[in-house]
Amino acid sequence: MGNAEQRRNRIVALAVALACITAFGGGMPVLVPAPRHMKTDEGEFHDKAADADGIAVQETHDASLPPESYRLSVTTSSVSIASADAAGAFYARQTIRQLATCGKTGTDGTADIAIPCVEIEDSPAYRWRGVHLDEVRHFFGKENVMRILDLMAYHKLNVFHWHLTDDEGWRLEIPKYPELTRIGAKRPNSWKRGGKPHKVNGRSVIDRNTEAYGPYFYTADDVREILAYAAARYITVVPEIELPGHAGAAVTAYPQLACKPEGVRERIWDAGWGNTIDVFCAGNDETIRFLEGVLDCVCELFPSKVIHIGGDECPRTRWKECPKCQARMKAEGLNDANDLQAWITRHFADYLEKKGRRIMGWDEILSGDVPRSAIGMSWRTSQKNGTGDKLTSGAEGAQRGHDMVMTPHLICYYDYSQDLPDDPFQYIGGHVPLEKAYSFDPCDGVADDARAHVLGGQCNNWSEFTWNEHDLAWKMWPRTCAMAEALWTAPAPRDFKDFLKRMEVHRKRLVSMGVNCAPLR
Repeated sequence: MGNAEQRRNRIVALAVALACITAFGGGMPVLVPAPRHMKTDEGEFHDKAADADGIAVQETHDASLPPESYRLSVTTSSVSIASADAAGAFYARQTIRQLATCGKTGTDGTADIAIPCVEIEDSPAYRWRGVHLDEVRHFFGKENVMRILDLMAYHKLNVFHWHLTDDEGWRLEIPKYPELTRIGAKRPNSWKRGGKPHKVNGRSVIDRNTEAYGPYFYTADDVREILAYAAARYITVVPEIELPGHAGAAVTAYPQLACKPEGVRERIWDAGWGNTIDVFCAGNDETIRFLEGVLDCVCELFPSKVIHIGGDECPRTRWKECPKCQARMKAEGLNDANDLQAWITRHFADYLEKKGRRIMGWDEILSGDVPRSAIGMSWRTSQKNGTGDKLTSGAEGAQRGHDMVMTPHLICYYDYSQDLPDDPFQYIGGHVPLEKAYSFDPCDGVADDARAHVLGGQCNNWSEFTWNEHDLAWKMWPRTCAMAEALWTAPAPRDFKDFLKRMEVHRKRLVSMGVNCAPLR
């Protein structure tokens, strides 16, 4: 059996497990995320079916309910759902999946499905309940993305932020620019697994292996398949195309897009991992047309109304010495190289708005004169983070009228250590144990009159030290369960001790699905 078939079989096995889980002891029903209101009663509903998806459910429409919300009633004789929209009904089904237990499957392929009697009224606290995946440093592939989408849906998460381009690789086929995947989707080497950072000439480096990596990328057909899979689970896929920094893979493929084309490929790979000073040349009209062409393709492929343009950690080094960038600054009346990023943000905000899209970017895009339509993604907690650009905090961005998605790295970056004893996995640094992850509050520090601009939050999975799906699952779970509850159940009172007690059961569910879920402590 080939690797692709094995991965596909794991997805099928997960889907079956999601539909029916063997009981893990009695007691109160265990749901993650916790519902807003739940009342239990004695008794159970029983039905014969292949799995929990096959039981008889009465569904009704109730326009008075908010979007994505539902009411679920389980009695000894019936299961009924009321919802205002299809998403609400879908989330009610996820709750049923977690409530249901399965007896032994008979020769007819059915089992006794039991669901405890409950009355649940449930709705999400935030519209943006996100999971970010970096596929640039390490590539995980279509089957693993689908597996993540399944688990997101199971936990009522609804935005998949797909990081597809960066310095270390370009992962999306753009037919107009074939060199992006022919050259930009591979690299001559990678960081060595298990390598430890050490100083060389004052720089922190990690030994690299000598193996070429790639080419790894998604074709348009791959993307369409993933988008359809996500849509069936009420998940929006938001693509990220990094500009103007983190452009190493693109300018490796097309050196003329950089301020200093000569030797750009050698410089980028000699620099190792991390942001390179060879960014997109903001003064070059060819570069602007290239990025417009890329975004044209992205908009044709992705239905998301939000397109993420990155915008973080862009060094100004080349811009300060580039004649074309200097000419652009003079023509546009810009004071210095720092204003070039705001100019690019305005340009692509206008360009995408004409296509019915909104730009989103890391919080660095909010520095300068940018339109209020730009959505900020707040990751920095100090101006010292990243390349030290002026900091616009999430709270400040919301106060200025920008819609914001909160993802502060000190709480929401799951490539940071879980502080588990004898943890065999490698992390980039930092500490986000489960209790800290659970403490996440997207509205922390945001003034009451600005909280309507907080769309929600997300966890970020960067992959410098995450080599494969086994590593990734360990770092994602159970912390993504904490994120799901923070974004669905908040701002209702949340009790970590109660969450931990429920997770003792829920982790067994995840492990039974084949998820490499880390211990709780």
